Amino acid sequence: MKLSYQKKMEKKKKVLVIEDNEDVRENLKELLELSGYEVESAVDGKQGIIRATQFVPDLILCDVMMPELDGFGVLRIMSTKPELMRIPFIFLTAKTDRSDVRKGMNLGADDYIVKPFDDVELLEAIETRLKKVEQLKGDFEFENDSLLSESIEASKKMLLDSFENRASKHFRKKEIIYEQGESLDFLYYIRKGKVKLIKTNDDGKDFVLDILIEGAFFGHMDLVEDGISTETTVAMEASEVLQIPKDAFQELLCHNRAISTSFIKYLANSIKEREEKLLHLAYDSVRRRVASALLVLHNKAQEQGKKNIVIFREDLAGYVGTAKETVIRTLSDFKEEGYIEIQERGIIKVVDVKGLEDMPN
Repeated sequence: MKLSYQKKMEKKKKVLVIEDNEDVRENLKELLELSGYEVESAVDGKQGIIRATQFVPDLILCDVMMPELDGFGVLRIMSTKPELMRIPFIFLTAKTDRSDVRKGMNLGADDYIVKPFDDVELLEAIETRLKKVEQLKGDFEFENDSLLSESIEASKKMLLDSFENRASKHFRKKEIIYEQGESLDFLYYIRKGKVKLIKTNDDGKDFVLDILIEGAFFGHMDLVEDGISTETTVAMEASEVLQIPKDAFQELLCHNRAISTSFIKYLANSIKEREEKLLHLAYDSVRRRVASALLVLHNKAQEQGKKNIVIFREDLAGYVGTAKETVIRTLSDFKEEGYIEIQERGIIKVVDVKGLEDMPN
């Protein structure tokens, strides 16, 4: 059987190899490059996710047993990222246990190849998966990120138009909107201001789940479950918040398909953002977490038409997931290194966005 491993005049397909064994990794890279593929590699699962985001391959080959993050963890995380979730994913493993195979397939793996494998077998599996993706693209256009954003915005507008004449409630700076464990009667929407979402552990330590600005909903995650809040929300500045009654919101979801469909996407997007933040907390260094937090807050400030970041150091520490003293020390280092400026009253100005984006781990 003759395989068309390399096709002239066509753009090379990109393959990412995630494998901790150097010999296996290099052999795979050489085989695939000789077969006409553009190849990148990663030495473990954590690096694999980073490289996948940067490289955006057409197919991923991934070992199962790896340090830092195993293959199952890699697939689970990638399945939450819109830009990666549709990439064909093939496991490579020396294990043949049926439960492992089933676990991989349940997570969405496209194939499961046992080591040692035949080169032709591997290349055939790769080509088969790539051909299937091309066929699907021809038959069905996937909804891209811009269309998803438009869909979410349309949903928000329809929902808000239904309550445009409803009066907002005003909250003072540091005033609690609702507390963790409280029964929720409303869906909340920020018309003006800034709100932080806090999770408190059994030891009374606060972790800032998110910082929301004008145009954001909150409370929706708990409303669609059991109506009991799993977080405390606090106004970070004088804020104007629209309260949409739970019954009216649920009525709209049940009887307006456009709103319900788009709002489900909005919920899914919120979950993905939370999971991505948890990934960074688990694997990024403090410097990289602080840099990422500053970039998020910098972008939120720009959305509000502001140039600088106004945030208490304890809030930033809670958002990053570290001690206040560590955040203060890291900010001081960033200032000396030219990434930020710290102005009067502790206001932060980001002056090197690219430097923060490329912060090494």
